[in-house]
Formats: sequence, C-alpha cells, structure tokens
Amino acid sequence: MALWGGRFSDGPAQTVFALSRSVHFDFRLAPYDLRSSLAHLDVLESSGLLDKQVSSQIRSGLRELISEVAKGEFTPKPEDEDVHSALERGLMEKLGEVGGSLRAGRSRNDQVATDLKLYAVDQMLHLASLVTELQSALLSKATEYKDAPAPGFTHLQHAQPILFGHELAKHVHALSRDLDRIADWLKRTKVSPLGSGALSGSSLPLAPEKTASALGFSSNSANSIDGVSDRDFVAEALFITSLIGVHLSRIGEEWCIWATTEFGWAKVADAYSTGSSIMPQKKNPDMAELARGKAGRLIGNLTGVLTMLKGLPFAYNRDLQEDKEPLFDSFDTLFLVIPAVAGMVATTEFDREKMLAAAPMGFSLATEIADFLVRAHIPFSQAHEAAGKCVAQCEKLGIALHELSDDQLISIHPALTSDVRKVLTVDGALASRTTRGGTSPSSLEVQLKDLKVELSQNTTKFTAESKAFSGMMGA
Repeated sequence: MALWGGRFSDGPAQTVFALSRSVHFDFRLAPYDLRSSLAHLDVLESSGLLDKQVSSQIRSGLRELISEVAKGEFTPKPEDEDVHSALERGLMEKLGEVGGSLRAGRSRNDQVATDLKLYAVDQMLHLASLVTELQSALLSKATEYKDAPAPGFTHLQHAQPILFGHELAKHVHALSRDLDRIADWLKRTKVSPLGSGALSGSSLPLAPEKTASALGFSSNSANSIDGVSDRDFVAEALFITSLIGVHLSRIGEEWCIWATTEFGWAKVADAYSTGSSIMPQKKNPDMAELARGKAGRLIGNLTGVLTMLKGLPFAYNRDLQEDKEPLFDSFDTLFLVIPAVAGMVATTEFDREKMLAAAPMGFSLATEIADFLVRAHIPFSQAHEAAGKCVAQCEKLGIALHELSDDQLISIHPALTSDVRKVLTVDGALASRTTRGGTSPSSLEVQLKDLKVELSQNTTKFTAESKAFSGMMGA
C-alpha cells in the first residue's frame, strides 16, 4: 500500500518500485514503529484530533499487530514499499479507512528516524550486555594467570617481563572505554524526532514532548529539520561497533599468535577450533581469525554511511534509506562474534612453563641494569648506554646478563657492582613495577579489583536501562 500518490496520474515503474522498496530489510523496525504509533495515537486522542471510540479501535488494532508481528503471523507482501506502508495496510485490513487516521500529524520522515533510534537504543543495550560478558571472561582469565610471568612485547619483540594476567587485563580496559562510549551515545541519541513531521513540524496541536517521554527519550528535537535529517546517531553507533570490532580483532590476532607451534602458549578448546579438509593434524583457531576478519566489515559499514551522509543538503533525502542495512549488519555481526570470542577466551588454557621460560629471553631484563644505575644517581643516558653495552657483550659471548662476571660489569661501568645481579631476575623485575597500572603482583591485584568493581557497576547500569527500555516497549 503506497502512502502517497494523490497527485500522480500513474504509479511508479516496476524498476522504480524495486529500487525504492525497503520492506525486505526495514521490516525489522516494525515493533518500534508500532510502539511509536501507540505514543502518537495517545497524543492525537488527548489533543482532540481523534475521538475516544476511534482511538480505542486503532489502539486495539495496533496491539493485535504487535502480537502478530512478534509471532511472525503478520509479514510484508510484495506490494508493500516499506515497513510503514506494510503496517498501515495491516491496520486498515483490520479497521478499514479509520486505520488511516493514525497518519495525521506525522510523516515517514520523522517516523523512520524515531523507529531507527528506538531500534538502535535497543540493540546498543544488548551490545553493552555482550561486551560485559566478554569482559567477565577476560577478567576471569586474567585473574587465573595473575601470577604467571611472561615476556611482554613491543614491535613483536621481547621487551620486559610482565605478568600474563596484566597482558589479558588490557583488553578489559579497552572494552570499558567501549562501554563508556555507548553510555555517551545513549545520552545524545535519546532525543525524539517524532513531531518534526516532514521537516517543519506540524500545524496540528500535537505534543512532541509527551511522545518523547512516552518513548523513553529525554527530550524532543529542538529543530525539526535536524530531527528528520540527523543520522549522527547512526554514524556514531557504527564508529562504536567498528572500534569494538577492532578490539575483537586485536584479541583474535593475539590468540592466533599464541596458538602457533612457534609460541605454543595457548591451547584453544576443541569447541572453538576447526580442522582442515585435507590435513588431518590441523587445529585452527578459526574463531580468532573470524573475529579479526569481521573488523573490516564493520569498518566498511562506517565508511559507507559517512560517505553517504557527507553531501546531503537541507532536510530529508532518500539517500538516508542507505543508513539501515549497514547498522543492522554491524549489530548482527557483533551479536555473532562476541559470544564466540567470549567462549574462546573462557576455555583457552595457557602454558605457564613456556611463558615463564620465555620471560627473560631476548635480554628483556636489560632495563633493570639501567634502573639499577639510575638508583645509583647515574644519568639515565649513561645508564642506558651501559645497559646496551652489557647486552652487546652478552651477545658476543653467548651468555645471559646475569652471567657477566664482576670484572666484565665494572669494565662496562664502574657503578655496576655485583649487586646488580639481584635485580636480574624475572621475579625481581616484576616486583619492582609497583606504579599504578604497573605489572607488579601488588599493582595487578589492585587493577583486577578495580576492574571487577567497574564491571559490576556497568552490568548493573546497563541491565537497569535494558529493563526500562523493555518496559517502555511493552507499555
């Protein structure tokens, strides 16, 4: 059923209708469209634009559609253009022409912007829940390996010894920033476009601030043109999903590296691995690889929408039809990837002995020599030079740093006494990194404790918001 056409002498060409048709992907907005229709109906009734008897009929019809859509009993037909026309058809099939009364005072322009915001808020709250579940898996694994020494890396080269729990905990912090961005996004997104009409508001006695409140928004649009044309919330949502994808990709990359024969640190559970169709011995960390690969898709969705938005003039343009599929796809992608990654993390076992043996390799304790000299009041430039000479001497002789003789140490720098050997141990290096955020056992203990508190607070906050939204949708 077309929502326009009175001034046209002929319908659209089949090719035009095929290009314009969006119901095959935007029908997922139906629950949100029906909920916003109920809020709009209340305002039409309270303003006297519809009498109570008509309003009651429409309300009953809308509630029947809500149930039928939820059960899959009402679906689009080939002649439906979009979700709005499909639902109006459904309502008019139940009520006759009176079903068309609901269109008064609103346009598809403000209607679709409202629907998409409601959908995005709902999905973003679910995404936040999944992110906290992944954080929980990472935090549990970090706690399990909080006492396991391992080499830390920069440039994929051995740098300094760390506790492996410290390495894993870094991903929890990255995901916490994602949750912060979701919380900020929710504040900016909770502005209702409903009441903006096509672009200029309405001459009818509507109350957009009331529909905004009924739909869980904090306010309604202060500028009706901005109300129908703003898709910042889509672009921001796609940035958030892209960055989560990047963080998942980094987790996947590290798991792939740790699972190699050359590293041999990670034993990925069979349930989160796959085999080869030709090589029977293979056990591949495919979940990690897929997490890494999906990041490109998520970034592509963001790029596509930004490119579509960059040249749009004035108010609503049909280009905005291209905002939905990338957003739908990004949420769908993360809803598949995050649970698989969380399961992979939770079930992976790490080889403590291999990590411990690798911790001092690559002269990763060289910084301890420089710090030893700094504590002896040697300028760091000289201390750094001396530590580098120690490494060069060891490479030449094929020995480890602690195996340098007293004479060799003194010849490199007069302040390098035999006491330096006391700091040339993995445990000593770890214990010394006591600054906030450092890798010492005491610092890591504090970090893990703080992360658990933050995770609990975020879980409680987003669960409460999700329940409130579900309550609003069920109103």
